[in-house]
Amino acid sequence: MKLNYHCILASKSPRRHQLLNVLGVDFSVKTKEIDESFPLNLVAQEIPLYLSEIKSQCFEEELQQPHNLIITADTIVWINNKVLNKPDNFDEAVSMLEVLSGNMHQVFTAVCLKSQKKTHSFYTTTNVYFKKHSLEQIQQYVNVYKPYDKAGAYGAQECLPEGMNPCSKKEIDFLTKLGKLSIIESSKTKRDVLVPPLEVEKIEGSYFNVMGLPLVELADELTNF
Repeated sequence: MKLNYHCILASKSPRRHQLLNVLGVDFSVKTKEIDESFPLNLVAQEIPLYLSEIKSQCFEEELQQPHNLIITADTIVWINNKVLNKPDNFDEAVSMLEVLSGNMHQVFTAVCLKSQKKTHSFYTTTNVYFKKHSLEQIQQYVNVYKPYDKAGAYGAQECLPEGMNPCSKKEIDFLTKLGKLSIIESSKTKRDVLVPPLEVEKIEGSYFNVMGLPLVELADELTNF
C-alpha cells in the first residue's frame, strides 16, 4: 500500500505491529506514556474513540513534520454495559474471564489517524461468543498464558478452536487480494499442550479487530485520508 505519509504507529503491541506490516505501509513505532483514564459518562465505542484521540495528541513534535501520519488505537471489551480493560493482576483477570465465560461480548477498537493538517477517527465492532469454562480452566489459562496486556484478559489469537477460521469473508477476500492469507495462521499463538487455552465459540465480524487493529477498515481509511 503506497501512501504519501510516513506512518508512526503509537503502540507497544506486537500484534498491531504484525498486522500493520500486512498492509505493506512504511511505518515506524514510537510510544509515549499517557494517562488512560476516561470520563465515566462514556460508554461502549465512545471510550476507545476518546482514548485513541487522547493518545494522538501526545505527538505534537512528530507532527511538525508534514509527511508524518500518527496512528493510535485503543481496544476495549464491552459486556453487560461495562468496560473490561487490561487486568492489573491474577484475580482481576480471573474475574473478567468468569464474566465472559458462556456469554457474548463486544470488542470495540477505535483508531485515530492524525497528520499535521487533519485528524480522523473511526471504530469497528466485533461480537465474540465464549464457550463455557470452569473456574479451574480459567485459573489455569491465566497462570499459563498471562493475558495481562490484553483487554478482557484474553487474546483471540490463542483462544481459537483447532481448525477454526476466525476471519470474516471480507477479511479473507482482502487478504487473498494482498496474497497475505498466511497471516491467519501466523497470527495464532502456539497453544500449550498440557493446558489448552479457553476457547471462543464463534466470532461475528472482524477477527483482526479483536486482535487490536481492524485491517480492512484501516486500509480503507488510510486510502481515503
